[in-house]
Amino acid sequence: MDFGAECGTVEVVEHVDIAVIGGGPAGAAAAIQAARQGAEVVVFEKAPHGRDKVCGDGLTPRAVGALNELKIDMGDAHQIRGLRMIAGRKVRELDWPTTDRFPDHGAVWPRRRLDAALIDAAVAAGADVRFETEAIPVIDDGRVTGVEVKGGPADGSTIAADLTIAATGAPGLVARMLGAERVEGETFGLAIRTYAETPRHADVYLEAMLSLKDEHGTAVPGYGWMFPAGDGTVNIGVGALSTMKGFKKLNLNKLIEMYRNVVDDDWQLGPNLERPRAWRLPMSTTRRHGPGWVAIGDAAGLVNPMNGEGIDYGLESGMLASDLFIENPVTASARYDQLVGERFDAFLRTGRRFSFLIGHPWILKTGLRLSVSTDAIANITLAVMGNLVDNTTPGAAGRVMWLADKSLALADPILRKTRAAA
Repeated sequence: MDFGAECGTVEVVEHVDIAVIGGGPAGAAAAIQAARQGAEVVVFEKAPHGRDKVCGDGLTPRAVGALNELKIDMGDAHQIRGLRMIAGRKVRELDWPTTDRFPDHGAVWPRRRLDAALIDAAVAAGADVRFETEAIPVIDDGRVTGVEVKGGPADGSTIAADLTIAATGAPGLVARMLGAERVEGETFGLAIRTYAETPRHADVYLEAMLSLKDEHGTAVPGYGWMFPAGDGTVNIGVGALSTMKGFKKLNLNKLIEMYRNVVDDDWQLGPNLERPRAWRLPMSTTRRHGPGWVAIGDAAGLVNPMNGEGIDYGLESGMLASDLFIENPVTASARYDQLVGERFDAFLRTGRRFSFLIGHPWILKTGLRLSVSTDAIANITLAVMGNLVDNTTPGAAGRVMWLADKSLALADPILRKTRAAA
């Protein structure tokens, strides 16, 4: 609505309850959840509808649970029964656990189709989604009061919003404006992927090779993956953590080619269907909320350092932000930060600390042998790789992560001080 107010020198031409910057899974989830509860929501997505996002395309049971909560039809996705973990010559194939919290299956759903399904659901819920349009926060005396539109027919106009949600992925301009950049010196990741045809495209297990090596034979803290898409293709990729020695010199194109050579015969791969494409994985942020705004998903650093996965956290954090706004717009921002912290901080903090530990090659080698050495330990590894661990996780996995958080807290200063040179 046009209520003729002014914001600085730019006329405010509209007012909404929530403005969302970014139309990926996190932003779309926030829009769906808010719009279905009657909120007036506008979403700004800089890409056109149906755009591709470089990603591994794997969905954990936790992500499937969130999509079910959002009532997203997953008939187009390839269902996954579990995870095949490879460490050296040891192979363990484990089904996702049956719990009362998450489904007993995951999925592979290429992002072009996943993101389209989510943003279409946001539109169907009543959200105003503006494609090929960017937005930046409007900050007035330390408070975000809405967004300034960049591009499209409303270019240069300001939309006032009671809550602005940053769902912008890896840190960029919006993060700099909000003071929500990556924590200097903290772990981050890089990954690269492509697609290839394979007769094993309908395999019901994700495959993760934990004993990844570069072209020099150096152990890499990360893993290589084969995620069968059920459509004739497999998503093949590798990811690495910034804590390894020589990380700045790591050649991702050579790394994925090395990995492809290892799995080529077993998967009977055809030629790459596209040029391998890389992306950055943020795993921390200096801030995830402030007056009038919150950051969700990757923009909030909600990425598991153990596997580079963050779609499930993006969906959950987006829904949580909207629910808290509907409950009480005044306290939503601070409550969001508190509840996200209670749910995820201990686990993600432990993962970041663990990444410094495995940045030491001899520790990484020992850890890989242990990770799949017995069924009990492999099931804990499965829970960690499946993002099934948080502050409410019962059983052995929950106890191990609690102990790891406490013990690594003591070791953290030493691990950082002795970290391998990048």
